[in-house]
Amino acid sequence: MDPYRLPRTVVPSRYDLRLEPDLLTARFTGQVTIAVDVREGVSEIVLNAAELDVQGATLSDANGKSRSASIGLEPETERCRLRVPEPLTPGVYRLHLVFQGILNDKLRGFYRSTYKDAGGAPRFLAATQFEATDARRAFPCWDEPAFKAVFNTTLVIDPAFVAVSNTGIASEHVRDGKKVVSFADTIPMSTYLLAFVVGDLEATEPVLVGGTPLKVWCVPGKKCLTRFAQEIGAFSLKLYEDYYGQPYPGDKLDLISIPDFAAGAMENLGAITFRETALLVDEATATHSELERVADVVAHENAHMWFGDLVTMAWWNGLWLNEAFATFLEMVAVDAWKPEWQRWTTFGVSRAAALLVDGLQSTRPIEFPVAAPKDADAMFDVLTYEKGASILRMLEQYLGADVFRNGVREYLRKHAYGNTETGDLWIALAAASGQQIPQIMDGWIFRPGYPLITAKTEGGQLVLSQQRFSYLKDNETASAQLWHVPIQIRVRSGGVWRSQRLLLADGETHLPLPAGFESVLINEQGHGFYRVSYAQELLDRLIGQLDQLAAIERFNLVNDAWAAVLAGLLPLTAYLDLTTRFRTERDKNVWAILIGSFYTLNRILEPADRPWLAQFIRASVGAALRELGPASAKDDELIRQLRGDLMRTVGTLGDDRAMQEQSRDYFQKSLNSSTALDANLVAAAISVLAFIGDANRYDDFLQRFRSAKTPQEEQRFLYALAGFRLPELIAQTLARTLNGEIRTQDAPFVLRALLMGVSSREAAWGFIKANWEQMSRSYPENGKRRLFEGVTGLASAAWEKDIHAFLAEKKIDLGGKTLQQYLEQLRIVVSLREREGAALHAYLARFAQA
Repeated sequence: MDPYRLPRTVVPSRYDLRLEPDLLTARFTGQVTIAVDVREGVSEIVLNAAELDVQGATLSDANGKSRSASIGLEPETERCRLRVPEPLTPGVYRLHLVFQGILNDKLRGFYRSTYKDAGGAPRFLAATQFEATDARRAFPCWDEPAFKAVFNTTLVIDPAFVAVSNTGIASEHVRDGKKVVSFADTIPMSTYLLAFVVGDLEATEPVLVGGTPLKVWCVPGKKCLTRFAQEIGAFSLKLYEDYYGQPYPGDKLDLISIPDFAAGAMENLGAITFRETALLVDEATATHSELERVADVVAHENAHMWFGDLVTMAWWNGLWLNEAFATFLEMVAVDAWKPEWQRWTTFGVSRAAALLVDGLQSTRPIEFPVAAPKDADAMFDVLTYEKGASILRMLEQYLGADVFRNGVREYLRKHAYGNTETGDLWIALAAASGQQIPQIMDGWIFRPGYPLITAKTEGGQLVLSQQRFSYLKDNETASAQLWHVPIQIRVRSGGVWRSQRLLLADGETHLPLPAGFESVLINEQGHGFYRVSYAQELLDRLIGQLDQLAAIERFNLVNDAWAAVLAGLLPLTAYLDLTTRFRTERDKNVWAILIGSFYTLNRILEPADRPWLAQFIRASVGAALRELGPASAKDDELIRQLRGDLMRTVGTLGDDRAMQEQSRDYFQKSLNSSTALDANLVAAAISVLAFIGDANRYDDFLQRFRSAKTPQEEQRFLYALAGFRLPELIAQTLARTLNGEIRTQDAPFVLRALLMGVSSREAAWGFIKANWEQMSRSYPENGKRRLFEGVTGLASAAWEKDIHAFLAEKKIDLGGKTLQQYLEQLRIVVSLREREGAALHAYLARFAQA
């Protein structure tokens, strides 16, 4: 018997749930009546329960006959076995359970969030986070996505509090000094989508989208930060009703910010919960990236109301059906809402993150077998989200947007309120397009990796070939792997560009080139999920015509070149020469990959060589900043963000004294007026001042973190604390990741930042090793995964050996292939150091002396 999957002999259809949480004692009591269909004779009922004390179990049949069941709890498998004196015959029964549990502090299941009110007094709030397998921590249930049921929830709470759940309130009254709040029935849905929040909350006035009231909820004093989220929430909800061709499936939509929340947000039907930074924002003082994050997350979660909630994957291996589509549709919605943001262009950075992980030997297919709950949790990664969304975008561009949307509509119409597998989506898209979708797509979904498309000329023809890209030496089987690759090509001849499409299914193909062609671009518009390696002659032609390429096409050119360096396919010195051609570049995404590569080089350099890299940064990034010129009211949001990114890099990695002095001036002006300067410059100035900061600056930033007026301001100063370089200040920040001052939702991210910093990484790694047991007990599971991502910053063979020894000693398992991927990324960077360290030293030395 599968230790993680429940038998299908007994299936629930309805839950009547009653919970009474006590926020002061951090406990709750509950009872649930579950309508079940016994499909074949059984002597026991098996369901999920974890960290619950199940105190009573009674079964009633259709005739009203009741019988008690003995209760057996199995903590290791998170199951509850209910045994009856005589076998149950097939039919409909009502199972009544009485239980109690703990409002835990692990940010999972039914948990307690702690925050401080305006006067500094502690306050409590109870919230839920059930995905992937934590509804079983709130009540006994069939905690698998395929066991859809109707939920009717009643919460018995302190009269001073309010309660929010998936549906509207059906009734509310006070009895025996308690407020009893009953909610309307939900649609049939999976347990992981049930939600309830209890506490001192306030809401905006509702905005009607069609007939659906949409509100934003928050703790008192923060309602002034809700307008932006409500606007994108309403816009995206309406857009999705049109796109999907189906009305919103709930009776209301609440967007709820939670002070302590492990994830970014959670798509509970009708009651979406968010980390505060992903929902609440002051538009006047937020940076572009902070606004973009709120818009993205709200649009993403709204997209789930159909893809994920109305139609749900049958098991966690199909998680991509939820998350990739929500990521794809968030881009569609935000791009329609704010076209000036060029969201599909800026998505290139997200695609690059997926290309990075998927080029590893330890990658996995988008759809990957899931057994244990820990493996389900590990599916929430860039392969599910960003690779999945990239593949969908590539397919949409190949089929055409209208054809693709028609297939999606048919899929949702046919499977509403049900569960699906990937093949169900292919059937709908094939019917809409008339094409063999499984033949095209199965290689992208069910096999790992992606192709490297090599382009060269031969006898007046363009020769394209494919093989699997890998950073480390590939094996023969992987090298022989082929994809059906939708490729868009643009050829310039006689001063005119001409486009064509093809589906590369074989290892190689030949295309005629016009006589006297000037250049060839592979992956026109940048939507393909593959890398391109040009023969040197073709690359030189493209570099000579950079101004003829779109921003995403220039981004891909740089990103593919940097990947080639990491894979040992291109000398680092050639890449550094290439970067000098981008000093007039004005796209923030191109600069994102350039700056990211410079930070990686900083981590592999010997300390004595870092001033030379700083000089190189001042010459290249500094030149781009000067080319951009001073801030102007005519600047669009993307240029304003770019200016901040360049300023931060010049002031920190470039260690530029003039920029550091200007940062002091900018920061002082921001103190005089929160809107006097562009927020992107203020955020950059804070980072620069932390980089050069002393104890007085640290204390000032610490106080500003504690008294921040917005979630974004709090985050800026929190991560600034991780940017200070003095050893005693690093020690203070490390201590705060465990003493309760930094929330457990944030502490792993701070530790990751410290591991990535060249001044702080040694102390951070030592601190983690010394305190791992406490971290393991305190931090949420997804936080631990984010923390260990930071080991990729420990770029030396000695550290690499120490990391492997520590992980083996502590038997650390992050689920899935997460840990193997981090260790392989570390191996790639260490290999880069060993392979290119001497050449990098010589290159920077020559540059410094020139």
